[in-house]
Amino acid sequence: MARRRSPFVISEQAVPPGERRTVQLDVAQLYTHTPVGMPVHVVHGRRDGPTLCLSAAIHGDEINGIEIIRRVLALPQLRRMRGTLLAVPIVNVFGVLAQTRYLPDRRDLNRSFPGSAGGSLAARLAHLFMSQVLERASHAIDLHTGTAHRTNLPQIRANLDDPGTLDLARAFSAPVIINSDLRDGSLRHAADERGIPVLLYEAGEALRFDEDCIRLGVRGITGAMRELGMLPRVKRKYPPRRPVQVENTRWVRAESSGILRTTVQLGQRVRRGEQLGLISDPFGDGETQALAAFDGIVIGRTNLPLVHEGDALFHVARVRHPDRASEVVEELAELDAEEEDEPS
Repeated sequence: MARRRSPFVISEQAVPPGERRTVQLDVAQLYTHTPVGMPVHVVHGRRDGPTLCLSAAIHGDEINGIEIIRRVLALPQLRRMRGTLLAVPIVNVFGVLAQTRYLPDRRDLNRSFPGSAGGSLAARLAHLFMSQVLERASHAIDLHTGTAHRTNLPQIRANLDDPGTLDLARAFSAPVIINSDLRDGSLRHAADERGIPVLLYEAGEALRFDEDCIRLGVRGITGAMRELGMLPRVKRKYPPRRPVQVENTRWVRAESSGILRTTVQLGQRVRRGEQLGLISDPFGDGETQALAAFDGIVIGRTNLPLVHEGDALFHVARVRHPDRASEVVEELAELDAEEEDEPS
């Protein structure tokens, strides 16, 4: 007889195998004396397997991930899931309430990990998430968007030098995967120090829902869960195309202040020296070109036409074969609605 799994215990609440429950972690109080909690939804499978943490809204204005997690939790496949899923759709509760990237103390939560129980508000929130959720996981997927007035092509950032993480990133099947350095104070850095592989999914724009980015995120998470053995693998008519793997990227910045007219799209291939946009004064008397520094594809751009000298305008990923990379981006960006709802 197979050994029955033990309940998953979080914040003194036990979730039996085969059940799911939402647990509120006490964060703090507002100065109105209103309590603030961080909701954690636990899906505890009947059979053993990895523990995957899904997190979103570490930056309070990056809301695509909230909807991605909501849709993942509604998937019927989870009834047969192995292992445990810890889903935190809103980590930075304060930021979401205020529709801002930051916490009330103006700190960036993703520069505050691992935090401390007796530090600033950001440090305390980071410590709560680390100690109660992330440190209980074997793997993690953290969901983000571009910052205010910037949009990102769907992409995965991770430590691709680790073979297991590379396989997981490929299974997510975002158009682009980037071998990204760790930043001090980030969730990825804190998790790496604890041996927890993390995929960071960047897609879309702050304070906006992007349906393609959301659907790709849901499909990517289920693909990663299949790679981990949490969900059964499915038969495909055609072998999946591998994402474009990128080793370095660069932002093209404004050489002058003025009004920007963009001439390229996200995912578009560009050649070294190719025009990405034109900056002019309000009268059109003079124009300055924004030019690609190398061959690649556009993975991010500003949506704000009013720019100052030095502003970041276009994020270009260096690739060896831009034409082929652009084709892969187009193929992977065309979502198949049937894949989202395929039976487990």
